[in-house]
Amino acid sequence: MSAHTSQTELKLIGKLILEGEMRCETGLHVGAGKGSLEIGGSDNPVVKDAFGRPYVPGSSLRGKIRSLLEQTSGLAVPAELVYLSRRKGQEVRIHQSDRPDDEICLLFGRNAGRMERVQGETLETTQATPARLAVFDAPLDPESITAQMRENLDDELTEVKSENAIDRITSQANPRTLERVPSGARFKTRFVMDVLCEEDAPLFLRVLEGLRLLEDDALGGGGARGSGRVSFSNLRLVWRGKNYYASGAAEKEIGAGATLAVIQAAVADSAFSFLREE
Repeated sequence: MSAHTSQTELKLIGKLILEGEMRCETGLHVGAGKGSLEIGGSDNPVVKDAFGRPYVPGSSLRGKIRSLLEQTSGLAVPAELVYLSRRKGQEVRIHQSDRPDDEICLLFGRNAGRMERVQGETLETTQATPARLAVFDAPLDPESITAQMRENLDDELTEVKSENAIDRITSQANPRTLERVPSGARFKTRFVMDVLCEEDAPLFLRVLEGLRLLEDDALGGGGARGSGRVSFSNLRLVWRGKNYYASGAAEKEIGAGATLAVIQAAVADSAFSFLREE
């Protein structure tokens, strides 16, 4: 857990901004829902912007990182989970607590109020916490879909993967199709973490941990069936202190490199000295 206490004062010191690319190592399916189904189209289309280009919603990336960090922190257990929704068949359970040093709640935010725990007494807290981490929608880099790739795609920018679900009694096949962004496509990513007190800065290491976990997990649907493997590259991390916004002071580059490991090492080497330079 972090060094935060209930007396920790919050005042913007600056922002850590990580930008780079996310590459599809296998086909990627982030679903748009079946409301956009077209005649002759895939059963499960990917989400697209107003120009028809696939993108990865920031909410999908942020939610996956949160889920992975909850699991690795041992917080994805009934006593640590609360219900966001209890609709039958559509239950949503996430971690939330009233502990002031809870890193998940510090990073992703926490509302005050009464929430029913999955197991145990109802959670009642007046401890509202502003989210530190913002994850922006990741647009597709159109140049990453090469002319050679387009020749073999089912659509201009996407492929359609056909699958069969087999009935275990009758052996009858139930065909389905899944639209995917093809392997090799790249998306432009942007992560911004507000540092509202000196105790916030080490939380960025948890963000990097979540991204590294994601590289060995899956994003979007069909992960257990081969979809959704991604990697991050061409990364650059900068610090923009409050003077950057107030008086036009220069930003400070903390690290740049091909991999998350390079950025992790740069953050560790900095020892968060950039906080004391404000």
